[in-house]
Amino acid sequence: MTCYYPKYLIYMRGMRRKEKAIESKDEIIAILKRAKYITIAMSVDDEPYLVTLSHGYDEEANCIYFHCAQDGKKVDILRKNNLVWGQAIEDRGYVDGACDHLFATAQFRGRATFLQDEEEKKHALSVMIHALESDPKAVIEKQITTSSVKRVNIGRIDIEYMTGKKSDEVILSL
Repeated sequence: MTCYYPKYLIYMRGMRRKEKAIESKDEIIAILKRAKYITIAMSVDDEPYLVTLSHGYDEEANCIYFHCAQDGKKVDILRKNNLVWGQAIEDRGYVDGACDHLFATAQFRGRATFLQDEEEKKHALSVMIHALESDPKAVIEKQITTSSVKRVNIGRIDIEYMTGKKSDEVILSL
C-alpha cells in the first residue's frame, strides 16, 4: 500500500485488509473533495475530543479549511495541541443479508492553525463555498464581505499524511 506520510511518524501499522487499500493519492483526494463534512479527532492532556465539520479541500495547498466560532472547546484544544487526525467518509450503503457495509474513506493527519490574513480568509471561504454550494457565485457575492471576513474564524489543517480504504463489494471471509 502506498502511504503519503513523513518519515518522522513513529508508529505506522500496515493495513490488515490490503485489498481494501486505496493506492491512488488522486482517489483519496477525490473523497476529500466530494465529502460534505469531515470528522477530526484532537486531544489535550490525554483527553480526546471529536468534532464534525463542514469543510473545503484546497488541492494546491494540500490543506482543509473549516470555519468555526472565535472561541469554544475545539478552538481551546487546537490552540494547545494543533495535531489532528481526520476522516472523510462516503457511505455506499449497507448490504442487507450480507452483514457488510460498502464505503470509501480518506484518513489524514495534520496540523491546524487559525488564519489571520484577510486575503487567505477570503480564499478559504471561497474554497468552502465552492465545495458545498450548488450556486457558489451567488453565495460568494452575498457572504464574503469585509465585515464577515473580519468576524469569521477560519481554521486550516495542513495535511502531513493521508491514506484511504474502501469496500466496493461484499467479500465474504470466514
